[in-house]
Amino acid sequence: MSKKISRRHFFSRSFGFGAGAMLFKGFPFSQTGTTTMIPLIITSHTNETGKKAMETGWKILTNGGTAVDAVEKGANIIELDAEGMGVGFGGLPNENGVVQLDASIMDGKTYNAGSVACLENIKTPCSVARVVMERTDHVMLVGRDALEFAKKLGFKEESLLTEKARKRWLQWKERLSERDDWGPPEHLKDLTRKSPGSEESDEIEHYSGTTNVLAIDKNGDIAGVTTTSGLSFKIPGRIGDSPIIGAGLYVDNEVGAAGATGRGEDVIKACASFYIVLRMKEGRSPQEACEDAMRMIVDKYKKINPKFFPGEQFVAINRQGEYGCARMRGRRPARMSVMTKDGYTRHEGTVVFK
Repeated sequence: MSKKISRRHFFSRSFGFGAGAMLFKGFPFSQTGTTTMIPLIITSHTNETGKKAMETGWKILTNGGTAVDAVEKGANIIELDAEGMGVGFGGLPNENGVVQLDASIMDGKTYNAGSVACLENIKTPCSVARVVMERTDHVMLVGRDALEFAKKLGFKEESLLTEKARKRWLQWKERLSERDDWGPPEHLKDLTRKSPGSEESDEIEHYSGTTNVLAIDKNGDIAGVTTTSGLSFKIPGRIGDSPIIGAGLYVDNEVGAAGATGRGEDVIKACASFYIVLRMKEGRSPQEACEDAMRMIVDKYKKINPKFFPGEQFVAINRQGEYGCARMRGRRPARMSVMTKDGYTRHEGTVVFK
């Protein structure tokens, strides 16, 4: 764009969503491109929980409910899944062993948005974000104050750290250094190492788990949610792209919606979801716009480190009910769950840099 946009103007125009998941055999994949259907609901989550989320959101849409209701309630299904370790309850903690959640929601009909960041002890952060959107004139609340706000509005405070996530955090902690005091006694270190390939012997990598839910209702109104527990073992207080409107989520009723998963720092610097919607406004399909955003990000790093390809995945829908998804790199193409009047499918997008 040739017109210069100030930071303040951008955010005033931009205020008012994936997790990498295990794939289950038996679910069909659509490989024939997108269809044009309304109502529509999609999520970047492609496991059994993602399917349940789509069924929940679809029931709302077919009963005449709003896109905002559908994306919130669909995302809640994923947030409450204790096995996921990337979103909501059961999410992997920060380096201190504390689960801190980020989420955003945006309503294309009202051009309103809400988000929370570093929220602790509330299982459904996207629902708190919705209250921020609908009951305040703010967009984002963070940390302890976001928790106090949620409690005042009736949200129940409870521990988010599951035993599964705690064990994963402890394994990571024990492997940080051979010189600290975490892990088994020195004379037992070799004896306690498991055989190659076991969970205990695998490297505990940093994990970024996020989900996006985007929908169009019968009236053609569009809404979206992005929700996450963020980068695993992150520095306490770290905020990713998920609660930032224009980065992890953007919705425009006249164009469509986009959401991001992956390494949030790169998405924030690229304003990736806003960029995807902007490209759709210029005539690109959702699939093309997601791929455009990938190339834009890589191009920014090209002169500094031409071998750097951050691990993003983008999903998008347009107002006509078309959809698409793309991931930066990987052996398998980007995937997303889709629910329309034709039923549930798992759609395959593309890998941009093979």
